[in-house]
Amino acid sequence: MISHRIPRLMPNALAGLRAAVGDRVIDLTVSNPTRVGLPLPAADIRAALDDPRVAAYEPESFGRLEAREAVCAYYAGVHGVAVEPRDVALTASTSEAYSFLLKLLADPGERVLVPTPSYPLFTHLLQLDGVDASSYGLVYDLDRWCIDLESVERGVRGGARAIIAVGPNNPTGSYLKAAEVSALDRLARVHGIAVVSDEVFADFPLRPRDADCVPTLAGRVTGSLGFSLGGLSKLLACPQLKLGWIVMSGDPAARARVREGLELVADTYLSVGTPVQVALPALLSLRSAVVAAIGRRLTANLESLRAALGTSGPCRILDAEGGWSAIVRIPVVMDADEACADLAHHAGVWVQPGYFFDLPAGHIVLSLIVEEAAFRAGTAALMARIGSW
Repeated sequence: MISHRIPRLMPNALAGLRAAVGDRVIDLTVSNPTRVGLPLPAADIRAALDDPRVAAYEPESFGRLEAREAVCAYYAGVHGVAVEPRDVALTASTSEAYSFLLKLLADPGERVLVPTPSYPLFTHLLQLDGVDASSYGLVYDLDRWCIDLESVERGVRGGARAIIAVGPNNPTGSYLKAAEVSALDRLARVHGIAVVSDEVFADFPLRPRDADCVPTLAGRVTGSLGFSLGGLSKLLACPQLKLGWIVMSGDPAARARVREGLELVADTYLSVGTPVQVALPALLSLRSAVVAAIGRRLTANLESLRAALGTSGPCRILDAEGGWSAIVRIPVVMDADEACADLAHHAGVWVQPGYFFDLPAGHIVLSLIVEEAAFRAGTAALMARIGSW
């Protein structure tokens, strides 16, 4: 009775343990920005939504013009990129943006390339749209993550319909580099496919960006067709407002061909609420304050983590250029689930096993937006326990 597109999920041992330990542990995996005590401008957010225009319904396929113009102003002001409103499509979330693009770019049974390691949401998003995933590699070499371009080329030659890139990637924290963007653009142009760039963490560098870092594909894809994804969930730490966007870039002729198809998909759903669209110009004016507050949290917790690990201990932080996560390499003395269970029972902390992100054995992933005092206490207990293994 149920579609084969619905994954058959079976709870594993860690899921049961997580439910059992509940609030008795310090959760170092919290990713909900509304639950970690960030100093967000709540009054200003409420004020932006208090507008009489929210009572009127004026459906537009890509969203209200003033909202799309606000997105264009963000790209111009923050990234120095000129974007036209006709190349912006509003969605209810980045996940929905992916679904729209999968419908646009791939037929059921065709394949899309996704990075590994990366966030496991891709598996479900593609499966729900009847599209298969093929992976290409991110390689950690000389203390820096980079794309294994040979694996991308193999996937493209194998018939992939699109390449998904994430910058900075979750959890590796690696931005796309200029040479990688050029290579992806060339491969996509030669094979007549698109590059989809998830940029929800682009505004959160963990250190000054290197000169070759590319925070957005908008304005950087020229020969092929590019789609840049963003939204308020991370940019304003407001996942509850439910607004994301797609920015089209690249070859003008290709854009003209896909714009009509994307408009049909968006018009079929009309999923973005009027209140958040009306409020978007005012909401995006809060960006600087929110990004600064989150940046201070990320910096403080990263410093705490480095202090907890020290320079001669058994653990090591893998380099990250941006984003909200940290990957820690730990000794491999037991199975990943056993290690997480041991840390929960004996250190009172909850961590994410690396395999959740397709990382190899001996890695855990921590969230850097956890409340600072809890993060300090949790990482100190974490390192003390690992040191006793």
